[in-house]
Amino acid sequence: MEINVNMGNVLGYSKEAQITKIYKKEGDTVKVGDVIFDSEAGKGSASVKSEVEGKVVSIKVKAGDKVGADTVLAVVEGEKVETSPSKTKGEFNYFANILKPLKEEVEADITIIGGGPGGYVAAIEAAKMGAKVVVIEKDKVGGTCLNWGCIPTKTLVRSAEVYELLKRAEEFGCFAEDAGVDIKKVISRKDKVVEQLVQGIEYLLSKNGIRSINGNAKILDKNTIAVKEKMTDITINSKNIIIATGSVSSSLRIPGADLKNVMDSKGALSINNLPKKLVVIGGGVIGMEFAYIFADFGADVSVVEYFDECLINCDKDICSENAKNAAAKGIKLYTGAKVEEIIKAEGEECLVVFTQNGRKKYISTEKVLMAVGRAPHFEGLGVEDLGVELNANKRGIKVNSKMQTNIPNIYAIGDVTNVMQLAHVASHQGIVAVNNIMGEDCEMDYGVVPAAIFTQPEIAMVGVSEKSAEKEGLDIEVGKFPFSANGKVLAFGENSGFIKLIKDKETGRVIGGSIIGIHATDLIGEITLAVKNNLTAKQIVETIHAHPTTSEVIHEAALALEGGAIHFAQ
Repeated sequence: MEINVNMGNVLGYSKEAQITKIYKKEGDTVKVGDVIFDSEAGKGSASVKSEVEGKVVSIKVKAGDKVGADTVLAVVEGEKVETSPSKTKGEFNYFANILKPLKEEVEADITIIGGGPGGYVAAIEAAKMGAKVVVIEKDKVGGTCLNWGCIPTKTLVRSAEVYELLKRAEEFGCFAEDAGVDIKKVISRKDKVVEQLVQGIEYLLSKNGIRSINGNAKILDKNTIAVKEKMTDITINSKNIIIATGSVSSSLRIPGADLKNVMDSKGALSINNLPKKLVVIGGGVIGMEFAYIFADFGADVSVVEYFDECLINCDKDICSENAKNAAAKGIKLYTGAKVEEIIKAEGEECLVVFTQNGRKKYISTEKVLMAVGRAPHFEGLGVEDLGVELNANKRGIKVNSKMQTNIPNIYAIGDVTNVMQLAHVASHQGIVAVNNIMGEDCEMDYGVVPAAIFTQPEIAMVGVSEKSAEKEGLDIEVGKFPFSANGKVLAFGENSGFIKLIKDKETGRVIGGSIIGIHATDLIGEITLAVKNNLTAKQIVETIHAHPTTSEVIHEAALALEGGAIHFAQ
């Protein structure tokens, strides 16, 4: 028989609730206790579970709908099962319902712990290949990258660019009087972009029939995971497990690191007031991106970096160009400097104390951004008790090229492996892991991984650098071309930066490239494709590039390797 599913007693004293998530679709089978809907009412949330063993005939609502106690949410064809036969008619034990958690057991082919760019991509790939997939996420799907990293920082970068353009409007024959920044609106826009993307991922997981569980996971043995979701204790029996728990911000263990003036990147993305002065500790990717953002917003920014150059993994000419661009923005770089402590000063400020060239120096500031990297996160997961092998320095889970740990049915991907902390690497690792689980032999190749840095202007790199070529003793040739010789770059009001392609002299193949300039992070895709597919500089020269575009700089750099650029004479 057909049975209507509604909120019923789940709604409690509330008159209506909002459907937040739908776990089943028409045609799915359900067992007693299966969660069909999640809802929110007032200050609480509740799950609507099936009291029927059968098949879903129709879903009557969608996520976001407001419903009452008697609203028909779904129709299920089957038999209703009495779940509490011993309960005396009319009796209601309120405290028993609150204090006693429900129990649920779930079967899965693959359980993924972590819903970041590695985890959710792996989940969708596995579901498309026919696996029954469960994703466990303790916070929000999308992980650090979407919620507190890549995407939100790029929305701030864009707001900073717009403000900078407003200040330069007269250069373009336009006028923008009284241009200013409302940081609360900047953050609000960031939140809207993030929420839209989070909802998109939630939809994709649901559309692909993936069960999402919100809670902290603990691996009990190689096939069993325990997780508490709201008032339900869930046990997942899984044939395979993928650990994708990501990383957390690192912090220097120095006096004053816990002062209220000190924030990490997550805190910087939720700031309510723009500081007039900011010290960034760490001149790596995260530190430099935030330095440019806050400088464009009008803050007096200083960067204190331990190494002799900021962005130490870049070639020297890229570092020099970045230092020149930073100086033009008013960003002060203190390299070869070791931070000793942070001291609370009078009023709302503090002092950052550091040593440079044997001398102790002090910077007074309103805020300090700690940007000294990220550390793999697997605390509380139970991997060490299980015997999962860690890397030599205990930073990260050790994996082979198939993303397997030393326990064959347990895999690890993303930042938790501490191989390359990049979202696009995590996603690809997830696909490699899933392919191996599903019986397709697949190995991870880190030889051609593009890197993107959203400074002003952007920086991007792939393959062999001049620095690594020198270290490996490679016989190379370098072709360079300045952005100032490109028509579209000048039309955009820009002129700084350059591109360089690196060619293997013996084969003529392009084996690497670096770009610093407008659109660098978009342009790197073509070079990545060339390096991955062993293309020669001559083949790039013979490829027609549209005019006027910034992509022409790639063509000109290839020409520089094959006899000389056309639009630039050295």
